[in-house]
Amino acid sequence: MKYILVIGDGMADNPVAELGGKTPAEYAKTPVMDYLAARGELGSTFNIPEGMPPGSDTAILSIFGCDPKHCYTGRAPLEAAATGIKLNAGDVAYRCNMVSYEDGDMPFEEKHILSHSAGSIEGDVSDKLIIELFSEPEFKAAAEKAGMTVNPGHSFRHIAVQKSADVKGITLAAPHDHLGEKIGPLLPRGCDNAEILKQLMLLSHRILDRHPVNERRRAEGKMPANGIWFWAEGTAVELPGFYEKYGKRGGVISAVPLCHGIATLIGLEMVTVEGATGELDTNLEGKVEAAMDVLRKGADFVAIHVEAPDECTHNGDTNGKVCAIEYIDRRVLGPLLEKLEKEGFEYRMLVLSDHKTLTSTRGHDGDPVPYILFDSRKREGSGLSYSEANGLKGPIVKAGTELMGKLFEQTK
Repeated sequence: MKYILVIGDGMADNPVAELGGKTPAEYAKTPVMDYLAARGELGSTFNIPEGMPPGSDTAILSIFGCDPKHCYTGRAPLEAAATGIKLNAGDVAYRCNMVSYEDGDMPFEEKHILSHSAGSIEGDVSDKLIIELFSEPEFKAAAEKAGMTVNPGHSFRHIAVQKSADVKGITLAAPHDHLGEKIGPLLPRGCDNAEILKQLMLLSHRILDRHPVNERRRAEGKMPANGIWFWAEGTAVELPGFYEKYGKRGGVISAVPLCHGIATLIGLEMVTVEGATGELDTNLEGKVEAAMDVLRKGADFVAIHVEAPDECTHNGDTNGKVCAIEYIDRRVLGPLLEKLEKEGFEYRMLVLSDHKTLTSTRGHDGDPVPYILFDSRKREGSGLSYSEANGLKGPIVKAGTELMGKLFEQTK
């Protein structure tokens, strides 16, 4: 028996007026998801523990059986693990996004944040800017005084590590949850170290705003990467072993360091696919083939994570979100089912969104999301198509940490 997990990041949503009152998942053409839902178990799951921030970090930890209430120290340490960064006692890791602030001569605090990803900046350009920023004499001196180094992330996502940092009482905002808002109330606050981070963010804007790369991006009609944004702070983390808990071995295929970091920490193989970008242009065919390779080599379990629905929603691209969901259906699930059947594998498959990402706000939401649990040995199921509303008609999983047990038939 093979076990497959497919996560469409931020795929779930609320009804959208411009889609005729349908959610993107309802509006999208998803014949494969509808087939799996009709012949499998269709229900809803609470992946975000009550009182915790809704995001892929808490949600995907839950999906992989790690209770965020007991093991979550922040998102950045999970991502740091994907690149082999070792955090020592007293170290704090931060996500360091390349972001776009609005142009203009207004004070820094009066600017609005336009993009959490600097307009989905290319990885090589992002790396060049962050390396040059931390090498610029004034910024380098400030970063060294703060005990901070940076690890380029080959996308808009970088990881900064600060030695001997006190973050007690600090408040750092997730930039993707505040797009279009004035940044003043969102800047770091709550402790002395917050002021250090704020000053680094202000200095980065002053240095990057007229950087030749950004002037060229503006001329090309692209958003400038004219600042950095610290968030997702956390200290070293330990997670329970996947094999020790479930007795299964396997791999995780993703374009984002969060999923690879979780995989590393729980003892699953981190699988990287050339051309996997985390955007709409990602190499989905390569991900499917990589998943099959994991299974052919004797693994019990493989996970495919697709980031594009989430990124499209954050970017305000409703049509792109619909397209991303259709891509998951047509370019991931369809070929995956064909290849599994051709190989003669019996399999159980779990398909779901980790959390809702709302078209109305471009931010995350902690409401329950629909899941499909399909067993190739069975042909009777819910009889319903895949949607948020139909998911609420089926079983309700009160904690996402129960999902792996259901997939592996270890719990009901």
